[in-house]
Formats: sequence, C-alpha cells, structure tokens
Amino acid sequence: MIAEELINHMIPPLKVTDDAHKAIVWMEEFRCNYMPVVDEGTLLGFISEEIILESNDIGKDLSQFELVGKDCTVRLDSHFYDILKTASHHKLQMVCVLDDTDKYAGVITVQDIMASFAQTAAVQMPGGILVLSMDLIDYSLAEICRYVEENNAKVISSIMVGDPMDKGKVKITLKINQIDLSRIVATLERFNYRVIGRYQEAAIANTGEQERLDLLLKYLDI
Repeated sequence: MIAEELINHMIPPLKVTDDAHKAIVWMEEFRCNYMPVVDEGTLLGFISEEIILESNDIGKDLSQFELVGKDCTVRLDSHFYDILKTASHHKLQMVCVLDDTDKYAGVITVQDIMASFAQTAAVQMPGGILVLSMDLIDYSLAEICRYVEENNAKVISSIMVGDPMDKGKVKITLKINQIDLSRIVATLERFNYRVIGRYQEAAIANTGEQERLDLLLKYLDI
C-alpha cells in the first residue's frame, strides 16, 4: 500500500483565511483531532482543538495561529511503513501527502492505515502470532522461517522493532499460518530462541476490530 491509495478524500483542507470556529466545527464533523491548513496548494501545517482553545478566541483567522506538523508530509508513492514512521516522529495521527510539485494532495490518518492493513492477507489469514526476543546480531529471518517450515507452517509476515530496554536486542513479531503453535515454539526454543509472546487466533478472534488495530499498533511500537 502506498500513500496515493490511502488518501482520505472525505477530509477537506482548511484555508488560511478560515476562522478557528470553522476549524472546530470541521474537527467535530470529520472526527479528527487535527485538520490541515493549506494556502494556494501549500501545506502550512495542522491546527488542533488544543491550539485553538489555548488562544481563547475562536473568531481568529487560522493565519494568526502557530500551526504544527508543517514537515509531517509524505510523497504519493511513499510506502505505508514510511507513513507510519512520519506520523510517529511528529506525534500526529494525520499525515499530509504531497504531489511531485510539493502541492497538497490530501491527508491520511493513522486509523485509515490500520483499517487498510487489517484487510491484508497477513491479518485476514487464520493463524497465530509469536513474538521473539534476541540480539540483533543473531537475527536471521531465513533461519527462523526454516524452523517454522519444518513444522509444515509458513511465516505470513514479520515485523522487527528495537527493544527499548536494550539497544542491542530486537523483538520479532511473526504471523504464522497455523493456529496450534506448540510444536513451532518447541522447535524454536530447542535452538535457543526466546519466545516472549504467543497469541493464537482463537484467543483474539472475537476481540473486535478496534482491539485488533490496537494490538497491531503495539507491535509496530507506534
């Protein structure tokens, strides 16, 4: 998935000449904490309800506010991992998409990304999830996949994040197309892999879409 495919066309940009009251109304209407502010196709930044309330004047034009996230942008061909990284870096739940001429093309919300990711085969295919902890120097996806495949299973997807408690370690989250993970865990542990998390499809099947998205955010460390 790339940015061009994920643009939320239901969220319009605010003009710099719009007032704060309009921004508040639109945030409520579109259920957004932030709204993009654009001047002749150029992103000036994002306005939030908090910024407006701090000024205590909803009659002011948006040109009079100090906006945030002017550089919270991606290109039309940016991968969704890069979009998530940009949103996380700027601590915003919304990212602006720019075209080849640096003009505003639309916005993507983190919720949009999660909803789209939830429809991919990696999420929709039945199976289980394992989380491994290891030294980065010992990481080999090919070797891990080989041990999984020895148990007649496949790694559908994998995500690696740094361990915040130890810079030399990483956590590997694996989605495997098998619900019963007992034999796979036994194999990995026999070869000195440390399994720190184990989630089976039956345990999360009825938790609802929001909890599934929250779980994904936790794995991505967003």
